[in-house]
Amino acid sequence: MMDFYVAAIIQALCFGPLVLGLFLSMKVFSIPDITTDGSYTLGAVITAVGFSNGYPLAATIVLAMSGGALAGCCTAWIHTRLRIHALLAGILVMTGLYSVNLVLLGRSNMPLIGYIDIFAWLGVFDEADHNTLAVLVFVLAVLFAVMNFMLRSDFGIAMRATGDSEPMIRAQGVNTVRMKLYGLAIANALVAFSGFLMAQFQGFTDINMGIGIVISGLGAVIIGDTLINLLNVRSIPFMLACVLLGVVVFQLLLAVALSIGVDASLLKLTTSMLVLTIVALPRVGSFLQFSKR
Repeated sequence: MMDFYVAAIIQALCFGPLVLGLFLSMKVFSIPDITTDGSYTLGAVITAVGFSNGYPLAATIVLAMSGGALAGCCTAWIHTRLRIHALLAGILVMTGLYSVNLVLLGRSNMPLIGYIDIFAWLGVFDEADHNTLAVLVFVLAVLFAVMNFMLRSDFGIAMRATGDSEPMIRAQGVNTVRMKLYGLAIANALVAFSGFLMAQFQGFTDINMGIGIVISGLGAVIIGDTLINLLNVRSIPFMLACVLLGVVVFQLLLAVALSIGVDASLLKLTTSMLVLTIVALPRVGSFLQFSKR
């Protein structure tokens, strides 16, 4: 049973870059970016193609993140240049990416057993699960430090101001179109990196592995946002830490649901109901407080 929860934590850490990307797009820029479903799979597909063609690990990482960044740029361009709502722009790119992923992979799924992945390459412990945890903690620590530095820099302040008050920051001479382009590119590069990690952890890439992934990421971001509002702390490191803690809590809740007998075929339904509950709880609490008055 303990191995079951360890696997859930490992999966949550693989989703760490994804929730950081969703935090950037949904909380910093206030853009509901659905490109996530496609760019997550794209990262896994490029990983499979890179490994099967003998590309070095570093080159595969760069290609996977570049593919995700390009997908984010497409969404940003459709949204800013063609004046199409961000939600529809993301849906259009996500739909198109399904065909792109299928063409790149050449089949519906591809096993990755036998290749030297990032967990074997960065060997720290003899025990496979312990080594995987150590590598993921190290990777997330690096991403945490980079994101913290970026969001606190002048560039990051301009991005945050674009999400908070676009007319105001535009009046200060900041190109908000370019900021959105950079922001969605970085967000989807992180999402694709998450697909890169997950493909290696689960040992295969599947063309449908990204379906509904944005819901899981959204649930984690909402848990993190709830912690941020509850503790009323707005520092960037604390906000990033809450989001990463949120994804671990969310995956452990799903693991608990499976351990008490929920059918695995109902996992997507369980995920959607869990996210609905997380979203509704603050509103139910506010309604109850209002009713007592």
